[in-house]
Amino acid sequence: MKSFIYLLVAMVIIVSCKQKKENIVVEEKIADVVKEHVNEEWITLFDGTSFDNWRGYLAEGIYPEWTIENGTMLFTPSEKGGKNIITKDKFTNFILSLEWKISEGGNSGIFWGVYEDEAFKEAYHTGPEIQVLDNERHPDAKANPKFHQAGALYDMVQPMFDVCKPAGEWNTCIIKVDHKSNSGSVTLNGTVIVEFDVHGEKWDALVANSKFKKWKGFGKFQTGHIGLQDHNDKVWYRNIKIKKLK
Repeated sequence: MKSFIYLLVAMVIIVSCKQKKENIVVEEKIADVVKEHVNEEWITLFDGTSFDNWRGYLAEGIYPEWTIENGTMLFTPSEKGGKNIITKDKFTNFILSLEWKISEGGNSGIFWGVYEDEAFKEAYHTGPEIQVLDNERHPDAKANPKFHQAGALYDMVQPMFDVCKPAGEWNTCIIKVDHKSNSGSVTLNGTVIVEFDVHGEKWDALVANSKFKKWKGFGKFQTGHIGLQDHNDKVWYRNIKIKKLK
């Protein structure tokens, strides 16, 4: 009788182990499918190894002021400014995710809807900007309303909260632009801090009440390049990816 019980217990253990192993295999396959789906959904714009997806604005290659340091994109200013860079591809409706780190007292920015043409000498002449800033030290963060604070839709919409980390620390920024739903937003370090229409009467009113009101091409192009700004300050970017919205 004892021998039968031992045999039965052994069979249960074997079946249990086999089932557990099969479950692990199934879980691994599910993980692979999820990973594959994520890779298809997100487009990597910078993986820490190359500038293959970038070039200088009004240039064929990358400007030498932009380098790769320890897997991050580093901008080091030179005497001559205007060394903004843009993605080689254009985007319309998207979610852009990246991390940025600014130097002490530093200033930079993230553009979208950049229309590249000799008529527009700078990327910011057409592309709206999400501000990158040292909120503790840069004077732009002290003015009220805070249209120039980190995360602001520059000169147009101020952040609802100041969740910016100190200079030298990484900030996670997610920018959404969706012309189909006419909605845009900025999420900084997990908090939605800015929301806005991306076209139409409300958008036109934002532009009309800003420094850009007389700029011929500003904010006019729904499809355009993503850009990063040369503002004569040292800045780092990493883990840049984008998801096209259908």
